[in-house]
Amino acid sequence: MHLTKYGHSCVRFDDGDRSLVIDPGAFSDVAAALDGVGAVLITHEHFDHLDQERVRSALAGDPSLRLFAPSSITAGLAEFGEQVVTVAPDEAFTADGFSVRTFGGQHAVIHPQIPVIANVGYLIDGAVFHPGDSFTVPPVAVDTLLLPAQAPWSKVSEVIDYAISVRAPRVLPIHDHLVIDAYHGVLRGNLGAVAGPFGVSLESFDETITVQAQP
Repeated sequence: MHLTKYGHSCVRFDDGDRSLVIDPGAFSDVAAALDGVGAVLITHEHFDHLDQERVRSALAGDPSLRLFAPSSITAGLAEFGEQVVTVAPDEAFTADGFSVRTFGGQHAVIHPQIPVIANVGYLIDGAVFHPGDSFTVPPVAVDTLLLPAQAPWSKVSEVIDYAISVRAPRVLPIHDHLVIDAYHGVLRGNLGAVAGPFGVSLESFDETITVQAQP
């Protein structure tokens, strides 16, 4: 399957006739990400992960499109009926032909005075894990980790420790709209020095990446 990043945390999966996109938000090229897609998965409700207006328009324009998201999102999309599916942690389902497992449940803490919201991480075809805004470690092997490179709720040491905890040999940076290019070099150098001995390698994600689905 082919992974294409459309900015920030928005990643599209394509494999033949099947396609899905995770977290088409305001910092992403949502129009391109949603073009002809069969399923949309949303980790949580924040605007940089969900462009409400464009996603609503996509659902209205394609009755075959399905959206999977936590109840905090689907509750506001009731008019789309069976097009919208509520998901929670520790579930398994199929989205446009892709096998999906869910993990986590909560957004990382931004500040003690900011309420914690729901966040669901998605494992696609047993190979690629998108944690949303969390440091959730799936209790299964992961081949490719979509790593939140920078966020208001993290620091570099936590990002590196998370990559080590998941132990995915291939790591691709996401959640990086607010950082300059030089940061990626700094993160790659530090992650390589600390996580490299654990078999973890941070790659660039500037073009489409091919990943082998797991049986």
